[in-house]
Amino acid sequence: MITSRFAPAPTGYLHLGHVANAIYVWGIARALGGRVLLRIEDHDRQRSRPEFEQAILEDLDWLGFMPDTPPTSAFRHGICEGRQSDRTAIYEGALASLRARGLVYACECSRRDIAAAGSVVDAGETRYPGTCAHKALAEGPGLALRVRLASHVERFVDGRHGPLEQRPSEQCGDLVVRDRDGNWSYQFAVAVDDWRQDVTLVVRGDDVLASTGRQIQLARLLGREVPPRFVHHPLIMKSASQKLSKADNDTSIREQRSAGLTAADVIGRAAHMMGLLNQRQPFAARQVATLEGISRIAARLRRTAP
Repeated sequence: MITSRFAPAPTGYLHLGHVANAIYVWGIARALGGRVLLRIEDHDRQRSRPEFEQAILEDLDWLGFMPDTPPTSAFRHGICEGRQSDRTAIYEGALASLRARGLVYACECSRRDIAAAGSVVDAGETRYPGTCAHKALAEGPGLALRVRLASHVERFVDGRHGPLEQRPSEQCGDLVVRDRDGNWSYQFAVAVDDWRQDVTLVVRGDDVLASTGRQIQLARLLGREVPPRFVHHPLIMKSASQKLSKADNDTSIREQRSAGLTAADVIGRAAHMMGLLNQRQPFAARQVATLEGISRIAARLRRTAP
């Protein structure tokens, strides 16, 4: 069975951008007869807050997007391992496997150091130039850990964009797996989780499309031979160049609930803003698999199934 995942970070309230992602995640999964896993991505311990997690669970229930595993009630009662903060031993084990192969090294570079020494590549991303790759620094507090990437071209077929290729070693350079504050990096945690939780279909926004090749390569280094399939969907934008932000509390679900909108009103608004509906109208969570744009992607995934 296909397993997709909805994976919000509890660093703010859910907003319309999250609803857009939920429409695609649940819509495609249901159209393919698959299931949806809920994961709370709280790897950033400095910014994650329990009150935001509680609000996420409440808003998902209100919207009608019900995960198949684990149910939101399991999070509230602390009887699941759906939080990244609960998976430290799993990450430590994955890191140890990379370390044993000589793929991990300590890095003392600050963001300022990297900005000064690195090269800016596509989409304004700064490539880490490997400054500490051969320094043999002892791992310790205040140092990040990086994993060495090979100069491979990673090829994959996106369910919306079609065949793509990326060369992570040229895009970003060696990846941080644990930062200077001891937090697991997004790239590392999601690669481990998607593998260990048997996620076979990753549905997420176009803003992280550039991460795909590096996560495929990292998962292969960890032992995942067959990567998940990917679909990257359009974002709801605040302006032509600025996406919605939790930090700015843009169109939060909390505010829309307080304003008297129904869950179907909110879902219909998000679907309309992404071009999935021709006009703004109420649309229930249980209907999202029937949206034409969702059905079209699901059909393409069926045709290109491995």
